[in-house]
Amino acid sequence: MNEFLCYLDLIYPLSKELREYLAENLEYLLIPKKSFLLKQGKVCKHIHFIQKGLARCFYIKDDKEVSSWFMKEGDVIISVESFFKQQPSYESIQALEECELLCLTYDKLQTMFHQFPEFNFIGRVLTEKYYTLSEQRLYSLRMQRANERYAFLMHHYPELIQRVPSTYIASYLGITLETLSRIKHFQ
Repeated sequence: MNEFLCYLDLIYPLSKELREYLAENLEYLLIPKKSFLLKQGKVCKHIHFIQKGLARCFYIKDDKEVSSWFMKEGDVIISVESFFKQQPSYESIQALEECELLCLTYDKLQTMFHQFPEFNFIGRVLTEKYYTLSEQRLYSLRMQRANERYAFLMHHYPELIQRVPSTYIASYLGITLETLSRIKHFQ
């Protein structure tokens, strides 16, 4: 938990009271590989911070799984719309490796926003970070060719190529496994 508190502290100094609240309310979870943090149709009731491991977020389109995100150590993972609107999710979240997580319920997060003004700054910074990543992803899918999307992934997230099965990488890039193999061959 100290690593998580240091991470937040780098964004904005945490008060003693906020540290105590987090220590009392954060839950530690150990999730086995291939297990689900969230299944499609369920409400995302927790926000997770990944201390160790790798997870993916995906949805089903035309009976195929489409990977939309990969989150690793130091990342926060939720089904955004489901969590913030507290409605059933159209996506699932699955551990690709054994994951050590810290999690907080929706209600406890809302309490933090109300009771600890400094956490509103932290929340805004994290929202900006993940919104920017989302915009980069949308730009990539709309404006770049498959080989450019792969090159971007290799340049910015090379560890994902090593840790994520090619099937999931291909669906994330919006290409077939065969196309991914050809791109890798010519890189």
